[in-house]
Amino acid sequence: MYRARFRDPAGSIREGEYDPEADTVAFGGEEYALSDPAIDVLAPTEPSKIVCIGRNYADHAAELGNDVPDRPLLFLKPPNAVASHGDTVTVPAGKDRIDWEAEFAVVIGEQCKAVDAADAMDVVAGFTCLNDVSNRDDQDREQNWVRGKAFDGAAPLGPVLATPDEVPADASVELRVNGETKQSSDREHMIFDVPTLIEEITTYLTLEPGDVIATGTPEGVGALADGDTVEVEIEGVGTLEHDVRVP
Repeated sequence: MYRARFRDPAGSIREGEYDPEADTVAFGGEEYALSDPAIDVLAPTEPSKIVCIGRNYADHAAELGNDVPDRPLLFLKPPNAVASHGDTVTVPAGKDRIDWEAEFAVVIGEQCKAVDAADAMDVVAGFTCLNDVSNRDDQDREQNWVRGKAFDGAAPLGPVLATPDEVPADASVELRVNGETKQSSDREHMIFDVPTLIEEITTYLTLEPGDVIATGTPEGVGALADGDTVEVEIEGVGTLEHDVRVP
């Protein structure tokens, strides 16, 4: 099953069941086409936090000249970082390098703490696409990565939420910039899988319904330019698309 959040023509925020073949969402006996200009597609969740995983693909660690971590490398993005499918993301001005990072994102379905890996999928509502937009200029200068990772719009998310049964265990993860493929991998190449990540994260903090885990990016990151159109496609989920504005 697929779920989508949207703003209807009257300006009300709704959530309904999404039909990927028809590209429509049903709510309250009505059906809305997400391609309708009167409909705004919203991020499929409103997280209290996004827990991100660094260097979770060996090839990405290698391209940055970093070692593979012996435990998940965790950092946070706050709610202000969330952007939606179809948005134009305005990145910080005056930076030499703002990168794209396609990520397989996990949406949590219930409040949870101290979850064993064997039970981890019980707390998962579904999966979606995320672009971990990264300000490398400041990321390279600070340890907590607030300037590098937490700026407004730094986490485009969507377009819809797919339940786990819709998404293959080896689902492909691909990113395109202006139609050109820049990243291509699959979730089986993760160093730490989803259950392992949930167990590790909930050892230290409580996850709330709607919270997101961004599971890391494969190799192929690169710099964004003004006017770029970015697509993140995950097999079984769909394609998140957003534009980029460099002031």
